[in-house]
Amino acid sequence: MTKKLVAEFLGTFTLVLFGCGAAVLAGFGVVGQEGISWAFGLALVAMAYGIGPISGCHINPAVSFGAWVAGRMPTTEMFFYWAAQCAGALVGAGVLLTIASGSPDYSLAAGLGENGFGPRLPSGQGSPGDYGLLACFVFETAATFIFLVAILGVTQAPNQLAGLVIGLTLVVIHIVGIQVTGVSVNPARSLGPALWVGFDALSQLWLFIAAPMLGAGLAGWAFRVKLLSEEN
Repeated sequence: MTKKLVAEFLGTFTLVLFGCGAAVLAGFGVVGQEGISWAFGLALVAMAYGIGPISGCHINPAVSFGAWVAGRMPTTEMFFYWAAQCAGALVGAGVLLTIASGSPDYSLAAGLGENGFGPRLPSGQGSPGDYGLLACFVFETAATFIFLVAILGVTQAPNQLAGLVIGLTLVVIHIVGIQVTGVSVNPARSLGPALWVGFDALSQLWLFIAAPMLGAGLAGWAFRVKLLSEEN
């Protein structure tokens, strides 16, 4: 179990550092929305092959929850995974903040890759495209459902390309959704930056826990009842 938790910590740390880091350190003026999308997806691909054999590379509480609903994960192990994932995201966001703060042009008010919904606030919190709460909730639920369908589907049997498929799915989700919510589909990825940014980000965090968990739960249920399973 210790190896699994270390792997989940490291994997989530890496996803937040490089995914959110692409937004904070390079941003739309350098790499653009597509570059940020690829940073998240390629970080996941790297970790899928790096730590996948150890922990399955969930690096996302919603993935662990979906696997649990699908009957592929014990309850106690899921809770331990959640703890490791959230800790990794928090430390990853903290390291990113330390690096970003080395630039005289950066201030925490500029953000740390946190997610948001609704009109942009003076603090910068909110939807990048000013999308409302309902639109953001629907996007996060649907995107996480699709993400989990890809994950649970491609891992039904041993598959050397699983990590690539999952990473590319995350890329396309970001390409479509960055302007909506900044894209979470991962409560830990949202929690890490929000804890450092403070109240405005934390006040909106509930959506990026509830919606991904709902989407993941629906996908897990579909596999548990064999609706999307290759088994009869």
